[in-house]
Amino acid sequence: MHAVWAKQASCDIGCGLMTDVVDQAKRSRMMSGIRSKDTKPERFVRSALHRAGFRFRLHARLPGKPDVVLPKYHAVVFVHGCFWHRHAGCRYTTTPASNATFWQEKFAANKQRDTAVRRQLRRLGWQVHVIWSCQLNQPKMDALIARIRFAKGSKS
Repeated sequence: MHAVWAKQASCDIGCGLMTDVVDQAKRSRMMSGIRSKDTKPERFVRSALHRAGFRFRLHARLPGKPDVVLPKYHAVVFVHGCFWHRHAGCRYTTTPASNATFWQEKFAANKQRDTAVRRQLRRLGWQVHVIWSCQLNQPKMDALIARIRFAKGSKS
């Protein structure tokens, strides 16, 4: 039997309730597999920073819970997924066709929250760096490392 979503579908021809294509237990298992911490992109960034000699803390209690915190450099790094954080111009920044209004509102709220968190961290004196999951390559990591080191040197 298919689980029934509680939200009303938004479409032009009087849709009823949307049905899920998998049962509730399987959907729960699938959703629990989506990580919010220690994702592969985060591990890649941490590994590159560690190889470059940086020492850091993870998920510190700062606004927005940055993925990497470099206390010595007073810097934080967010590793953003292109889909959830709406990387402009990225091919992974798609919007699901079903329930588009819900998704647009959710993405707008995510972007607004990201902006507010960056602003709050900067007011607290932190350097804020964002790296997108589609940009995880060595040249981008080298550029991130250089930006962190340059900003530290310019403050001394």
